[in-house]
Order: sequence, then structure tokens, then C-alpha cells
Amino acid sequence: MRSLFWRIFASFWLAIALVAGLSLLFGHALNQDAWIIARHPALKELPETWVQVYREHGPEAAQKLLEQRKRRYRVDTQVLDSSGEPLVRGTLPPRAAAFEARHRAPLPWRRLTQEYSGPDGESYLFIYRIPHPELDAWHRSSLAWPLAALGIALVVLTVFSLLLTLSITRPLDRLRRAVHDLGRTAYQQNSLERLGRRRDELGVLASDFNRMGQRLQGLIASQRQLLRDVSHELRSPLARLRIALALAERASPEEREKLWPRLGQECDRLEALIAEILALARLDAEPGARQPVVPRAQLEQLREDARLVAPRQEIRISGGEGLELQGWPDMLNRALDNLLRNALRFNPEDRPVEIDIRRDAGRIRIRIRDHGPGVPAEHLGQLGEPFFRAPQQSSPGHGLGLAIARRAIERHGGKLRLDNHPEGGFIAEVELPV
Repeated sequence: MRSLFWRIFASFWLAIALVAGLSLLFGHALNQDAWIIARHPALKELPETWVQVYREHGPEAAQKLLEQRKRRYRVDTQVLDSSGEPLVRGTLPPRAAAFEARHRAPLPWRRLTQEYSGPDGESYLFIYRIPHPELDAWHRSSLAWPLAALGIALVVLTVFSLLLTLSITRPLDRLRRAVHDLGRTAYQQNSLERLGRRRDELGVLASDFNRMGQRLQGLIASQRQLLRDVSHELRSPLARLRIALALAERASPEEREKLWPRLGQECDRLEALIAEILALARLDAEPGARQPVVPRAQLEQLREDARLVAPRQEIRISGGEGLELQGWPDMLNRALDNLLRNALRFNPEDRPVEIDIRRDAGRIRIRIRDHGPGVPAEHLGQLGEPFFRAPQQSSPGHGLGLAIARRAIERHGGKLRLDNHPEGGFIAEVELPV
């Protein structure tokens, strides 16, 4: 992470420094003469002033203006007309041209020329000669403020780059530590809470990662709990089988004939328990592509199947015509079958099991109500946990039916609510997204 920090920081800083430096260098290299003429105090606006003095006050006043500029700035000036003839004597030494002709380079001064068109349409050529020491001194004084401003700008941009780089690398470092903790199953759910409040892509990533970490920890915890519960539940039938086998070894042939059905019954119970455990475990696997599901058609088929098991029970189905959702038919069918069997198990024969299907705000709600004794309020929160059975429940079962139903409905993005009905009995409400 430290390498990424310096890469980002150096990239920002070098890009800014190179742009500023190259802009300054190219400006000096391409426009040096024009830059000096436009900014030097001795040359700035000199043609306009000189032409005005020359036209209004004559050659003598114009000559005095050039001499004043020379005394003040040590800059020599000569003005020529369009034919190349000098309009005034100027301040260039008489032998300057001859000296320049004999000594091509280097000369002790800088020679610049500027063309100017007056308001009357006349053209003037201004020739300047600036000694190099005077020019260097002016360069140093004129560049002091730009260089200072450039230095301040670089400092400010450096601080800005540092803050920007830290705003990127620090969240990434937090995410790296969170991934490390998640790999060691030591992830704290609130470790990225502060980062998740950021209103940018890193905040969204932290929020998604936090939800993923909570989901993974929940799955790991549930799998561990399931493994403990499975180990506990398998002990009972295995112990009964072991006892029955021990009794069969010591029993007489007549007594063994009586023990064989008991052994078969225990094997059937063990096989049913393992089948339910496998069904619960398969709900976490990838179920494949979703398919159209018609809840009413599934419940009507389950009603026909229930008549074979409980022929005296009445099941009433209302609503749900034309309702369809996208899901996994086998998974949802098993969940509804477990809920319906649970209702039939406790419902009295003289009262019907009521099933109501309706659409509400883009979701399908399925309510399955029985008229049984219900569940004590203190145990409602535990319903749906694997291997939990209410204390008063005496019917056979392993406590996995509601757990399988809840897990299947949650895989569909829905919710399962289990509660006592206000008028008596128990109600299971399934809420599924369309």
C-alpha cells in the first residue's frame, strides 16, 4: 500500500510541476523579445507616448523624452521613419552601428526592434539597446513575484495532492485490513462503518464489503451451529440403534423378531433426519436460473397430496388467480409443503386450514392459518431455527421443517413471519417479491 501511495503522490506532484515549469520555459523561449518589450518599464507604452510628444511638441521634446528614459533606465533608443531615416538624434552612440558591424557576437547589450503604426497611418521603427547587466537585474526583479507565486502554488498543490492521495490510499488500507480479518474469521462488523458513510465509490465499496462480511460471518456462524445441532440430533437415533443391536445380540430368536421392526424404525428415522439435513444444506448451493412459478397452482397440488395423508382435514384456498413470480419451483414447493404440513399437524379436524393469496404493493403474500393451540409467546422468536421444537409439541419431527421453509423463502428474497392469530390458532405469512 505504501508503494501505491508514493506512486499516486509523485504522479500528481510531477505532473503539476512539469506543466508549470514547461509553461514558463516555453513562454520565455518563444516570446522572449515580445515579453521584454511588453513588460520592461522603459519600453512599455513608449511608442505611443513618443509619437504623441513628437506630433504635439516637436522633435526637441521627443529627443528629451528619450534622454530622460536613458538616464532613468539606461536604455538607448533610436526612432526611424518608414524610409529608414532617423526622426531625432536618439540616444544611441554615434559609433554603435559600426561597433555592432565589427563585433557580431557577443555584444555587451541586447538589441530589440519594434514596429509601430501611428494614428496618422505613419510607420515608425523603434530600435532599443539594453545593456546585459541592466537586463539581468530587471529579469531578477520581474521574475521574483512569478517565482514566489509559483512556489506558493506548488506548495498548495503539494498539500492538495497529499490530501487527495491519502483520501484514496487510507480507505484501501482499511479495506485490506478488513479482508485480512475476514480471512481469519476475525472481522468486526463495525470496522468499516465510518468508511461506509463516505459519499463516493470507496464508501459504496466499503458498504458492500461490510454487508458481505456480515453475510459471510452469519453463514459461518449458522453452519457451525448447524454442525453442532446435527451432531447432537444424530446421537439420539444412533444411541437407540446401538442399544437395540445390543439387545438383539443377547435376545432369543423370538425376541429378535420383535426387535427387527424397532431397528427398521430407527433406521427410517435416521434416514429421514439425514434427508432433511441435506435438504437444508442444499438451500445454500447455487439453485440455477429462475423460472416462472404460480403459487396457487402449487398450493392446489399440495392440497391434493395432503388428502392422502389427512383425508379428514379441509383446506380452503382463496385468491391468487393469475399471480406469478420468478423463482425456483422445487424450493418454493418444499417450503409451502412444510408450512402446510405443520398447519395440518396441529389443526383440529372440525376446522379448515385457511390459505389466502393476494398481491400487495408489488409483492405476493401467502397466509396459512390453522386453528390449533398456537405457540407460547416466549418461543415465537425461536421458530424457524434448526432443530427447535416447541415444548408442548408431541408430534413426530426434527424441528427442520420451518427452518427449511424460512431458508427457501429468504433465497427468493422474501420473508417468513410466524405468529399466533389474534382469534386463536397459528398463522404463517409468506411474503415474496414478484
